Amino acid sequence: MLGNALMEQTSHPRIYVERTLAIIKPDAIHRAEEIEYTILKTGFIILQKRNVQLSPEQCSDFYADQYGKLFFPNLTAFMSSGPIMALTLARDNAVAHWKSIIGPASSTKARETHPECLRAKYGTSDLKNALHGSESFHAAVREIKFMFPNSVIEPFPSRESTEEYLSRYVNPVLQCGLTELCKEKPLNPCIWLADWLIKNNPNSPQIYDGVIVEEQE
Repeated sequence: MLGNALMEQTSHPRIYVERTLAIIKPDAIHRAEEIEYTILKTGFIILQKRNVQLSPEQCSDFYADQYGKLFFPNLTAFMSSGPIMALTLARDNAVAHWKSIIGPASSTKARETHPECLRAKYGTSDLKNALHGSESFHAAVREIKFMFPNSVIEPFPSRESTEEYLSRYVNPVLQCGLTELCKEKPLNPCIWLADWLIKNNPNSPQIYDGVIVEEQE
């Protein structure tokens, strides 16, 4: 029964907390309080926030992936035309969720296809679309570091490294604990196993009573 319970617990989908960068652009900065309220109401946590006015050169660096496109000069001019608010947002599936909330890049299209999204509500044109959201997890890492240089973002471990860690450090201890559990047959197996794992955690320092006698070589 305990094995089945453990399998049921591990069968639930895992939730990864993700980060993304949001920017309230110059055309919507006066609505920042309303937008922050919506951000919190939709399940995000605001980890970092700063008001800043970027120079055209800084905007060029931030939008380097757009360099060479016809709208690039207008984009950098607009983004450097006034103060912006940069926010690091966190929740599960943060990048995709924030992109769905702000809607299509074109405010005109957003009002036609996604009238409830933030760009439809606050944007005024294809260029002045009120809000920015990271396109991907990797873009979010770069953009957060750009806006918040002191940020520390730990990458998710790969599946291979996770499996190796579990195989090397977790599974042997858990197997020993389950073996002892079968021998003891306690009345409350879950609590017993939890206590056993705490006492036998290989990463915990071991405390010895009495004097430790070192072996002579």
